This record gives sequence, C-alpha cells and structure tokens, in this order.
Amino acid sequence: MIFKVQDVDISTGGPLIAIMNHKDALEGDFHYEDRIRVTHKKKSTIAILDISESDKQVPSGRIGLMEEVLRILEVRHGSIVKVESEKTPQSVHYIREKLDGKELGKEKIEEIIKDIVNNSLTPVEMTYFVAGCYHKGLSRQEIVNLTKSIVHNGDTFKPKSKIVVDKHCVGGVPGNRTTMVVVPLVAAAGLTIPKTSSRSITSPAGTADSMEVLAEVSLPIEKLKRIIGKVHACMIWGGAFSLAAADDKLIRLRHPLSLDPIGMVLASVLAKKKAVNATHVLVDIPLGKGAKIQTRLEALKFKHLFEGIGKELGMKVKAIITDGSQPIGNGIGPALEARDVLWALQNNVRAPQDLIKKSLLAAGEIFEMVGKSEKGEGRKLAAQLLYSGEGYNKMVQIIKAQGPKVTDPSKIILGKHRLHIRATKSGTIRHIDNKTISRIAWSAGAPVDKTAGLYLYKHKGNRVKTGEALYTIYSDSREKLRFAASLANKNSGFVIRFP
Repeated sequence: MIFKVQDVDISTGGPLIAIMNHKDALEGDFHYEDRIRVTHKKKSTIAILDISESDKQVPSGRIGLMEEVLRILEVRHGSIVKVESEKTPQSVHYIREKLDGKELGKEKIEEIIKDIVNNSLTPVEMTYFVAGCYHKGLSRQEIVNLTKSIVHNGDTFKPKSKIVVDKHCVGGVPGNRTTMVVVPLVAAAGLTIPKTSSRSITSPAGTADSMEVLAEVSLPIEKLKRIIGKVHACMIWGGAFSLAAADDKLIRLRHPLSLDPIGMVLASVLAKKKAVNATHVLVDIPLGKGAKIQTRLEALKFKHLFEGIGKELGMKVKAIITDGSQPIGNGIGPALEARDVLWALQNNVRAPQDLIKKSLLAAGEIFEMVGKSEKGEGRKLAAQLLYSGEGYNKMVQIIKAQGPKVTDPSKIILGKHRLHIRATKSGTIRHIDNKTISRIAWSAGAPVDKTAGLYLYKHKGNRVKTGEALYTIYSDSREKLRFAASLANKNSGFVIRFP
C-alpha cells in the first residue's frame, strides 16, 4: 500500500513506531503491533504498527511516523512511502522457548540481543524475555553467552593502561555510595578506573544519579576517552552511549517490578565491565535482613558465579560479602548521598564513618588484587590517600573533567520542604529496614527529584529517646512530602526495643 507520511512529532526514545488509520488497517488486513516494512526510495526499515481510531490524528491515506523512523528513512511530512507486512523475527520464537523453560544456545541469545539493540522487538516481547529469565532462570552457559552478546552488540572502550580496574555493588542497600569514594582513591593511586553506572532500579539513587548532582554524567564516548586519558577515572551513566546498549534497555523493563533475575544481574554487571576492557573487578555483595541478598548461601552462590564467569570472560573478579543489614551512610537520595561522599573525601567531621570504613575496605581489596600493596596492607594505602586529601583532589579533577556542577558540599541543594520523623518510644534500635527506608525516599521524590530523600541521625545499635529525631525527610514537593510522611508515620522502618 502507498501512503503519504504524517509527521506526528513524537519520539519514542527507542522502538520504531508507525501509526495507521483504522480504515486503512482494515482494508490492508493490518493489526495492532504487526510489523510493517516502510520503504522510501532505496531506504527501508521495519516498524511496529499502532492503529489510530481518530481520523484527525492520522487521516486515511496517511501513515504517521515517529521521529526515529523519519530519521532512518530521511523523509518528511508529505513524502510518499510504501508499506508492506513483515514477518515476525525469529528471536520472538526463541523468547517463547525461554518461557517454556528451554535452555537457549549462543546463536539464539545472540539473535535476541541483536534484535533488542536494533529496536526490532516490541517492549512487550522484550518484557517476556525478562520474565522468562526471571521465572525459568539462566544456566551458567546462558549467562556467559548473554554477557558476550551484550558486549558484542554494543560499543567497547579500551583504555591504554595494562591494568583497568572496575567496581560494582549488587545493590539493595540505600545510601551505599562507596563507589564514589573508592573511584577517586583508586585513581589517586595511579590506577585506571572507568566507572560506568546505571540509573537506580531498586534504590532511591544509583551512582549515576548521585554523581549527576556533582558533574555531568551523560557524556559521549569520545569525551569519555579524553577524560580517562587525562585523569584516569570517570563516573558516568552507561546509558548515554552504546556500551552494553541492550542491557540498558533490559534494565528499563526490569524497573517497574524491580525484577533482578540472578542471571541477568550477572550478565548486566559483567557485560559493562567487559565493555570497558576491565582486567580486575571488585564486586560488593551486601548481605542481611532487608537487603537484596538475605541468606549467606545465596551470597556465596553470587560470589562463586561472579568469580567463575568473570574468569571465563578473561577478567579477574573478586566478590566480597559485606554487611547489608541497614543503610550505609546518613544521606538517602542523590543530593544527600553526594554530600556524604564529599564530606568523606574531605575528612569532614560530619562524614558518616560507616561509609568511610566500607570504602577503605573496598579500595584496599582492589589495591591487593592488582599488586599495588601487599596482602593485608591495602586498607592502609587507601587510608593514606583519603586522609592526605589526595582522594578529594582526584575527585575534584574527575568532576571538572566531566563538566562541573558542585565540589563544595555546603552548596549542594536539598529539598526545600522538610519534616522530622521521631521515635515513638525509648530504647535501642535493633533493625532498620532497607526496603521501608527506600520506599519512603521514593515517595518523597527520589531519585527523579535529586533534592529529595532522607537524612538519618541514628543507626542500628544506637540508643534513642521518645521524641528524638530518627531522620528528616526532604522533598521539593509539599504533596510528596506529605505522602512520604504518612508512610513513615505508619512504619518508620526503625525497630526499637527496650532495653
């Protein structure tokens, strides 16, 4: 069928979408979410079909094209295009196999990932792939093949250094911004550490969300190369370019239900490390009640898989199991966490000591892994770099290289609306529930509202009196603050026992 192009002036940010009038769809036997091939002169692409019931939006005889399709075909409003039916990609049949519980071979996984990167699958089809991996699980070989396919179908970056370090936390613990302390310490020791991070999935802030308070994180790969050449480190959002591009799309699909299937978590982490040609990777696995990993057996399984699969991919991976039974640091939310990080690097008296302790542990492990220090001496080198101010100086260099916003913690803007949540009885804090604390911070607006979140005054084991402040909720929205406060008043996330 021949149509005139209707420029609908909408961008999807990914999927290639075309809109057809319901009368034309009926005449041509086209259906919602059919694949169609749209051709203009010698250029052609496949798009997913939407049906318009409104003659006003897309009149009969016209085909509405989203911005992505217009760019590919190099057409404009009124251009003439040819529309034909297109068969379903073979990868959809492989996704169905995964849903049936079958193990997918290398070629089938490669086909799925290639189609994800090329926007050949609908969000529904990609969601079914995530669901299949979540429900049926992934074998060790499937994880290896998935990791390799994600790397193969994205850009890669190879620093000039022989040793390239990376670090990752499995997550689930709010406020755990050790990466933002570790990266400048490692770089201050002369090592190369290109840290690409994701946006938040299950916490009120990810590394990229918090770093964005201090500096630009959406950078082109050419600028990344210049930064690494100059300061040997970065902390940027991986979704800004095509490093492990398929993974960022899968993360967005996992986000609504906070789905973290173990195989996809492993592939997601290791693909990003392999894409920057990391030689040595430290993985932090927080363990504890309320954390993502709640049993030691599960933590050991993660540790074994990370180290074993990392070796198969040519990387030396060391996984450490850490305390994830309560939030790390005091700030929960992008701006509040960024402030904690700068305080820690400046050796400020307001710096949370648990954040410093864990950061020194992680940096020390890295120094011992790469032979920068003798076994058992890594933490000492990390502490020297922190307390001498070299770590903070390196952080300032990183911020300035990426595009500076703030280097002074006193200038970080926090939510203008604030409310204290107070203890309803006296006693000792026996537990702080990570999920509840995260939920309250989300409700206040984090991480979309970077100024929103919580600031904790108490941690597990501390004594507290009736009426004493446990934490302050911050938000730029009065309505969101009220909603967060209503949740906190029903369940503060703190378990207090007497004595």
